[in-house]
Amino acid sequence: KIFMNALKYLQSNEFLLDVDLGRLFANLEELNKISHSFLKTFFETVKEHVSKSDSPMDFSSILRKFFQGDLCQTHQIYCLNYTSAVFYLENLRQREDFGIYLKQWCEQNEQCKRLHLPELLVAPLHRLTRYPLLLNNIWKRSTDETEKGFIWSLKEKVEKSIRDLEGKVKWLDNFQKFRQLQEVIIWPQVWDRDKRFFVPECLKQSIRENNSSQNILSSANRLLLHEGRLTLAESTRLLDAYLFLFDDFLLITKIKRNKKKYGGSDTSLIPVCPPLTPELQSFIREGGFCTVLDQPIPLDRLILKNVDPIHVTVFSLRNAFLIQHENRYRQCIAVFLLQAQTETAKKTWMSQIEMAISNYTTQHETKKSTAFCFPAESSEI
Repeated sequence: KIFMNALKYLQSNEFLLDVDLGRLFANLEELNKISHSFLKTFFETVKEHVSKSDSPMDFSSILRKFFQGDLCQTHQIYCLNYTSAVFYLENLRQREDFGIYLKQWCEQNEQCKRLHLPELLVAPLHRLTRYPLLLNNIWKRSTDETEKGFIWSLKEKVEKSIRDLEGKVKWLDNFQKFRQLQEVIIWPQVWDRDKRFFVPECLKQSIRENNSSQNILSSANRLLLHEGRLTLAESTRLLDAYLFLFDDFLLITKIKRNKKKYGGSDTSLIPVCPPLTPELQSFIREGGFCTVLDQPIPLDRLILKNVDPIHVTVFSLRNAFLIQHENRYRQCIAVFLLQAQTETAKKTWMSQIEMAISNYTTQHETKKSTAFCFPAESSEI
């Protein structure tokens, strides 16, 4: 409340107006109201029982009201916002005016007990995980069998709510990451990527309208397994490359450091997403982006080869490996000679790619065998 009310007061006096209160504190006021109501009702029941020995301990109605109501749902909303709130806070703390607000307006208040805002923001998450322990302790001390059964079912419901929340957080992180990648990864038109392809100006718009390459990253089911910076060897130079290994294909991009993004927008204005690696976050803040070098390489068309150091000494390459892209007729249509910074990084990349290929092959073989054993029935039967 101290941090939130101080920020509200400062904004009412036209300070820190660009700070998003909702993004930082989410539904904290609603959560505080419901939690306080639960706490107050709970202790009133205890107090009444202590003062009147003949008064029954009617915990069931309290637990039913809150745990079958909005208590866990309100916690879930807060928890889903937590990761982005903490990351947003870290960005704001780099500003001098926001630092003054934190230290002089809030942290010096004795009610904060020397706690900083990140330590306070995480408290509702810890509280949610303690609710099953609370319910379990009440269940142990309950003597009525009907009441015990009801409390146990509530405990299971809360535990399921926490498990569901973990799944939602993972999905949300993945969704945010892919949405950010769509902004950072640039897909050049085919005539820009390869000068061999000539397209008259009058036909380019038609091709652009039918080009759905960027939508390849919009699938909520796709997973990013590994990523990082490597060096790509070309005939006359070395390129800074950034590779993205997904669960179904490998994408090779080259790093561009221009301030202006392909298409004219400024990548430095894009809010960086928490799930991205620190290396990519720093790169985006500098106004960088990744331009796709060639078409995505499906994992079932990817050939990985280790390169012996003796073979590449003449090029001053170290820790190198080779990636081949084959078409459906098993013809090699592209070759990429890549260099990692260290031997360990090279081994990590090779093992990650090999594992991804193995998992992809296993999944598709399982699907094929299932389809063979259980053919789909005709709708006319």
